[in-house]
Amino acid sequence: MNTRRIRRFGMFEVVNTVLMIAVCFITLYPMWFVFANSLNSPEHATLGTVNWIPKAISFDSYRVVFSNENMMNGFYITTMRTVIGTAAHVLFTAIVAYGLSKTNLIGRKIYMKIALITMLFSGGLIPTFILMTKLGLYDNFWVFIIPAMYTFFNMVIFMSFFRTIPDSLEESAKVDGASDYGVLFRIVMPNSMAVIATISLFSAVYHWNDYYQGVIYIRTQELLPLQTMLFKIIAENSMSFMQQQAMAQFGARLPGNSIKFASMMVATLPILLFYPFIQRYLVKGVMIGAIKG
Repeated sequence: MNTRRIRRFGMFEVVNTVLMIAVCFITLYPMWFVFANSLNSPEHATLGTVNWIPKAISFDSYRVVFSNENMMNGFYITTMRTVIGTAAHVLFTAIVAYGLSKTNLIGRKIYMKIALITMLFSGGLIPTFILMTKLGLYDNFWVFIIPAMYTFFNMVIFMSFFRTIPDSLEESAKVDGASDYGVLFRIVMPNSMAVIATISLFSAVYHWNDYYQGVIYIRTQELLPLQTMLFKIIAENSMSFMQQQAMAQFGARLPGNSIKFASMMVATLPILLFYPFIQRYLVKGVMIGAIKG
């Protein structure tokens, strides 16, 4: 049996395997490059040498990053934004999707058309900026949460999943006296953990990786997310303050690239470590939505 399978391994399988290996290498190499060079000792980092494995491992760059008050405050803001923003997005989008999934909802077609327009067209940066200012969200933590509470695309995913839940479950709950919110939170949501995990991952990745909102709407240093701080560090190429901090702590001047690489790893690893715990729900939710949606 194994011999026959080996013989059937034709040109397509060979080319496909080579291409997949190349894609994996292209995808993983930048991350490994940043990780390896973030661990480089100051002596080797100053030389600018690029290696697969650091010749001398040093955690000085990470110590500088973790001892920097602004970076840790940015980490806290990003974490709070991700947790609160993801919970608010999932809750609000699920409520809207549950209502619009009912064909007997009055004005449902009008609501769907209005929602579709918001996905295809945007008011633009200046009108949006004026709106956020008038709402009192400029330089406010809630500018990260409220505008991202709803997206039409994720609502459609919720709607497709909710339609797969048998109507008999909801009808039996209503016979027992449950309200619409009771049916949603006691029947529908507990049976929708797969799609909830999928949407949660989408929302968490967005909130964790987004830097643009902080650039446009935040001016107070204490409210800047970690990704916005990292963007400013890279864009402005300003590492002098953190290099002076390293000189004061370790008596050695760390290269700016080493601190940049360490900052990138600190900003990236948490969301990467979060993914494996939710992967099985993600796969299940995507497959159910694809097959039954």
